Amino acid sequence: MSETESLLEFPCDFPIKVMGAARDDFAQAVAAVVRAHAPDFDAATLEMRASGKGNYLAVTCTVRAVSREQLDNLYRDLSSHPYVKIVL
Repeated sequence: MSETESLLEFPCDFPIKVMGAARDDFAQAVAAVVRAHAPDFDAATLEMRASGKGNYLAVTCTVRAVSREQLDNLYRDLSSHPYVKIVL
């Protein structure tokens, strides 16, 4: 398979899990970055889960991905956000 080929067929619904320190504005910050790349993202569909001790928060956003480039740019922006520790 070449680098330009993808196992995904676009458009598709694609879940992205983002983890970071628990902050009151973490989910809103993640949603803002996601919406910049997927304007049709509905923040009401965002799923949150706190860690056992409540120190970290995991947020799952399912976006309607239209291209590999869109996903790459979204991952890059999320990964570089100061609140974000891990993007899966």
